[in-house]
Amino acid sequence: MTKILPTLKNALDLHGKPVAELEAVAGEIRETLCNLLSIRAAHFASNLGVVELTLALHSTYDFLQDRLIWDTGHQIYPQKLITGRYDEFQSIRTRGGLMGYPNPAESDYDLFMTGHAGSSVSTAVGLRSGDDLMGRDNYTVAVIGDGAFPSGIVYEAINNASELKSKMLVVLNDNEMSICPRVGGIGSYLDKLRTNRVYSGMKSEVVSMLNKVPVLGDPTERLLFQIKEGVKAGLHGGMMFEEFGFKYFGPIDGHDIGVMKKYLKMVREIDGPVLLHVITKKGHGFKPAAEDPVYFHTPPVFETSEEGDAVPKGKSATKAYTNYARDAIADQMRHNDRVTVITAAMCQGNKLEPVREEFPDRFFDVGICESHAVSFAAGQAKVGMRPIVDIYSTFLQRSYDQIFQEVCLQGLPVTFMLDRGGLTANDGPTHHGTFDYSYMRPFPNMIVMAPGDANDLGAMLDFSLQQEIACSIRYPKLGAEEISRTLQPIELGRCETIREGSDGVIVCIGTPLKDCLDAAAQLATEGINVGVINARFVKPIDVGMVRRCLTDYDFVVTVEEAMLMGGFGSAFLEEANNQRLSTVNVHRIGIPDEFVQHADRAEVLADLKLDAAGVASVCRDAIAELADASARRAPVA
Repeated sequence: MTKILPTLKNALDLHGKPVAELEAVAGEIRETLCNLLSIRAAHFASNLGVVELTLALHSTYDFLQDRLIWDTGHQIYPQKLITGRYDEFQSIRTRGGLMGYPNPAESDYDLFMTGHAGSSVSTAVGLRSGDDLMGRDNYTVAVIGDGAFPSGIVYEAINNASELKSKMLVVLNDNEMSICPRVGGIGSYLDKLRTNRVYSGMKSEVVSMLNKVPVLGDPTERLLFQIKEGVKAGLHGGMMFEEFGFKYFGPIDGHDIGVMKKYLKMVREIDGPVLLHVITKKGHGFKPAAEDPVYFHTPPVFETSEEGDAVPKGKSATKAYTNYARDAIADQMRHNDRVTVITAAMCQGNKLEPVREEFPDRFFDVGICESHAVSFAAGQAKVGMRPIVDIYSTFLQRSYDQIFQEVCLQGLPVTFMLDRGGLTANDGPTHHGTFDYSYMRPFPNMIVMAPGDANDLGAMLDFSLQQEIACSIRYPKLGAEEISRTLQPIELGRCETIREGSDGVIVCIGTPLKDCLDAAAQLATEGINVGVINARFVKPIDVGMVRRCLTDYDFVVTVEEAMLMGGFGSAFLEEANNQRLSTVNVHRIGIPDEFVQHADRAEVLADLKLDAAGVASVCRDAIAELADASARRAPVA
């Protein structure tokens, strides 16, 4: 049988296809997703869960004219497959290939490059308002998951939408999950909508009516339908959305393409904003993923056995920084009952499940609500607790004002553990944790650290919990090195010299340290003697170290897996200026003023000269510059 998916030039080719053909396309999409996971890791369970929803949306609306925003964006794979990118799909998450998130540079169907949760409704309200002002007669749809729905920005947007009263649709994709099972009152509220018996009977009646009235074009029939929906909302809680000014419909089966298409056609005719509650199952259509959607959110590369099981192809034996951080947190909680840990729907990502099980009363998952997480931690710290906020670097950006006002301005001892610090490679610019040095450094009452290896991490956490102001500790998504040396204790604003040198010195902050040591070893074979310093602190920087580097060495190379603008190298230059020291022979390696695209980590590091070969080449260039300058100063015979 000829496959349909490879023949689709864009989503308009789905229009007019019978439901049976769309269901066949759904099967082909799932097969393609499973084939991808035999090649490389990618977001999986979330994409399996929205296959039918994607097909229903694109076969009903024309999103070259209408507007579609996917919240978070990691469930964009089915859309890529049906919008002319099937032939490129195997390149996803590789250098020069498709991005694992929406990307406007790839297709007009991808309106925004989204990778963080919660902003879709706000963006959709803005799109709708702009199109109204421009006189465009199109339609706007935002798809948001139930895990992101408690985010505060969602309610700011809903409040604004109810005031504007523009025609638009919010599809609430309810699968009872974020990455981990959802938490909090909104989740409980949605559960009631799922299970109410009065609703269940009403649902059958509504579906029956939809089957009899395919388009619901007659005003009287539409009115009857809306009355029944209103009764349903009043009986079992959908009135919350109604009170916000949204017409509420659902819940409906998000894996029934026919039913969804009928609802989607109907809601477009309704004036004002609409919320359509769609029930899906994360991992739907692939049994292992449906049974364990947490593991299969972004699983390792696997093969499918004859029994239908997913068998991992290989796993690194190196213990990850995330696991070292988890173990250090647990150890602190065992020895200090004032220590708590707070995460924002990333219990699994931060490997905190054992901590949650051992300390349920001091473990707090606040959902995808990073701003609340930080203010919540500030409240705990104010009354004498020692909270640890364990959040990805890129997601902590969402709580910037709370770090400023609720934590630093109050001088409160909150510890920030920033997982995924640095480059996250194949995830791309929405997930690189490259800005935290720059955004944490300016705040008074903030200490900023980064471990050079696994041994530093636990020691830094212990140091942090003894301070009376906030501390930031960032670490990457990597297997952790343990660098052999006589460990020096963590002291405020003090670096660690690991390798002595005479020609020049490499000053490294964070986990590029191993590559810096490898670079120094390579240079030694060439007769170049370069020292290596583990800076440990971005703030306060070791002022004595800066002075020694600029007076004792011919050149200095600073290395950071972070933005150069406002980062560690900038801090080094600022301190040099404070001491009125010359910086003419200082060379900085880091990330320039641009967004780093997705690629294999080794490729990205090589491009930025952040690997051993790159660091060594910058040192050679520094020596060559010194030689050229010396030659220019030499008297002519």
